[in-house]
Amino acid sequence: MKKKVAFYTLGCKLNFSETSTIARDFQEEGYERVDFSEWADMYVINTCSVTENADKRFKTIVRQALKTNPIAFVAAIGCYAQLKPEQLAVVDGVDLVLGATEKFKIADYINDLSKNEIGEVHSCEIDEADFYVGSYAIGDRTRAFLKVQDGCDYKCTFCTIPLARGISRSDTLNNVLLNAKEISKKGIKEIVLTGVNIGDFGKGEFGDKKHEHTFLDLVRALDSVEGIHRLRISSIEPNLLKNETIDFVAKSNSFVPHFHIPLQSGSDEILKQMKRRYLRGLYVDRVTRIKEVMPNACIGVDVIVGFPGETDAHFLETYHFLNELDISYLHVFTYSERDNTPAATMAEPVPQKVRNKRSKMLRGLSVKKRRAFYERQLGSNRTVLFEGENKEGYIHGFTENYIKVKYPWNPNLVNTLQTVKLMAIDVDGLVRIEFASTQIMA
Repeated sequence: MKKKVAFYTLGCKLNFSETSTIARDFQEEGYERVDFSEWADMYVINTCSVTENADKRFKTIVRQALKTNPIAFVAAIGCYAQLKPEQLAVVDGVDLVLGATEKFKIADYINDLSKNEIGEVHSCEIDEADFYVGSYAIGDRTRAFLKVQDGCDYKCTFCTIPLARGISRSDTLNNVLLNAKEISKKGIKEIVLTGVNIGDFGKGEFGDKKHEHTFLDLVRALDSVEGIHRLRISSIEPNLLKNETIDFVAKSNSFVPHFHIPLQSGSDEILKQMKRRYLRGLYVDRVTRIKEVMPNACIGVDVIVGFPGETDAHFLETYHFLNELDISYLHVFTYSERDNTPAATMAEPVPQKVRNKRSKMLRGLSVKKRRAFYERQLGSNRTVLFEGENKEGYIHGFTENYIKVKYPWNPNLVNTLQTVKLMAIDVDGLVRIEFASTQIMA
């Protein structure tokens, strides 16, 4: 009988793409992949260390696995496994901990799947994480997350990612194109480009820092690949999102009008303390340029509240800056101290209650921004990619500019692109639609 393996992924789209690749490696070794809620011989947990919450969830997930199979072999991989391997190794039931480079060779560290009294640790020095492993994930079989870059050379004072993933390095352009073609042959309609700092694409493409290709080269090359209906840029630093890229996306065949651009703070003073590589003026320039050439584009924003030294005045500066900016939604992160980062030892930490209050205010602003964006789109025709799940009698999907829609369940719509008219915002915040034509296309 085949041994069974199950996976649980914490964190970002990049983690999901890597989990999928590791899972495919297991299947090639003869394992059967099962859902994490099912009985398995081995459970693999891909960890994250961006937020405190992700760290805390790890123990709960281990308990969940061992409740299903008390003698299962449990492996921890990924970012938190790189940063604090010993801390994970002593968690009850953990047998193996693999860091940034070792996770891609997990089969080399597995013998007979017998339990260990304490977790066995294999974790490199992070400066050894200097080679690239390509990966992609196919989620609900309508879209895929394609990894094009890993690591980061930036030294933001709040961030552990360079410590967890190493230096910036990229896939080769040729390999990205091969993966994209492989994905398109599986009938996937949308590819989301992922990485730690994808605008840095080109660095490390040939094992060194010379830039043979740039992010713009990548975008241009992918746009000409046959069989890809939609390409979406996941998240890109404002200083690396060049006007040439924005202009190309505006007239491209496949790239959709949706950008997610981290801001982190609307205060120049706080941005300097964070060691971000731009000030708010540049951010305004990027948003303005996008809206000039793509008036209906969706723009998402990452923002951190409660950074050390953030006064009420700094926060209100951020709030008003975002309120006045033509953006579509926010991803709000409450600052939490991370070991071995400069921000963790900075003066004037913000009380937790104040952090929580500011977070709530910005989440409220995000709801308002998203609704305003949706309302402006009502009455227009858009293309929707429908997903594969029946959610309480409805099928959901996203327009090219990232508006989430709903329609009474019809299995014939799954993984199809349809032209629809946006009609009204429902009580759950999703948009009801009508079909622009009666034909449902495969």
